[in-house]
Amino acid sequence: MSVGRFADGLEERAADVLPEAVFRYFRQGSRDSTSTSEATAAWERHRFLPQVLRDVTEVDLRSTVLGAELACPFAVAPTAMQRAVHPEGEVAMARGIAAAGSLMVVSSNSGSTFEDIAATGVTFWAQVYVTADRPACLPLLHRAAAAGARAVVLTADTPVVGTKHDGEGPTIWDLAGPGWSHANFPDGYGSSPGDAKATDLGPQDVEWLARTTRLPVVVKGVLRADDARRCAEAGAAAVWVSNHGGRQFDGAAATADCLEAVVAEVGDEVEVYVDGGVRTARHVVTAHALGASAAFMGRPPVYALGTEGSAGVERLLGELDDELTEALMLLGCPSLGRVTTALLSR
Repeated sequence: MSVGRFADGLEERAADVLPEAVFRYFRQGSRDSTSTSEATAAWERHRFLPQVLRDVTEVDLRSTVLGAELACPFAVAPTAMQRAVHPEGEVAMARGIAAAGSLMVVSSNSGSTFEDIAATGVTFWAQVYVTADRPACLPLLHRAAAAGARAVVLTADTPVVGTKHDGEGPTIWDLAGPGWSHANFPDGYGSSPGDAKATDLGPQDVEWLARTTRLPVVVKGVLRADDARRCAEAGAAAVWVSNHGGRQFDGAAATADCLEAVVAEVGDEVEVYVDGGVRTARHVVTAHALGASAAFMGRPPVYALGTEGSAGVERLLGELDDELTEALMLLGCPSLGRVTTALLSR
């Protein structure tokens, strides 16, 4: 079956129901949105050579990331300000993801506590921006670990926040209500210069995070093979190919065009993930064919949350599961683990 009527036009429906400033915040990229606009098209360029005479009576969608088995392979990337689209924010998102059997990465700027998110039963990782004063981010990390986070995701591509051209009228910050963000930080966080994002991140920070939290560390924001090598040698459990949804350096290459080189460099040593413009089951199949262990989605789950709440998130992921089942059957693959580069038309 196709991706389904719910996923079709989802962005447009979100634009209809969300305040314009809120929708613009989630939709926009940095500066001219060049990288944002190119992301999905890069996945669309890939073509396949389906196999025949293969038994696809039973198709298994299960996948494993850092030892956690997922029933649904469409994992959800970290996104802040989710309470701007739904009163329960990340908790509502977590319910939908848990019901679908997938994985959620919780933004460090979440408006919901790790404890409330964990109470939904969702499998979750905690995203972090390492601070200039390293100990300043420790309370967040310890709270996440105590609540059951299974990994730490270090966002490495944000020494400063990329400029957004927000246009005229109110912004999301003008509309922001109390408690929309920073629910997991101690009182007073942000008042010290040491709370700012570190501009001197290095491989030693990967090792420090792993040692301090005793959790696997995923480094997010990697586009280059040499950077992936540095991450692996520093002890990262995984590298995440990402250009931050086109919200950092405008003109950064599409992740679909960077993934294969990163996998070639470190794929035999660490898990490799990818996000950026992933919208359909075919994109996820492409990611796995190029060597990814998992593919993450950012904007679509937020739009689903804004239109139909937890049920919308579960519905979106369920429809994508159905699409993936059909895709694997037509490719002659009874599981994602059987998807390889041999299926790609070169």
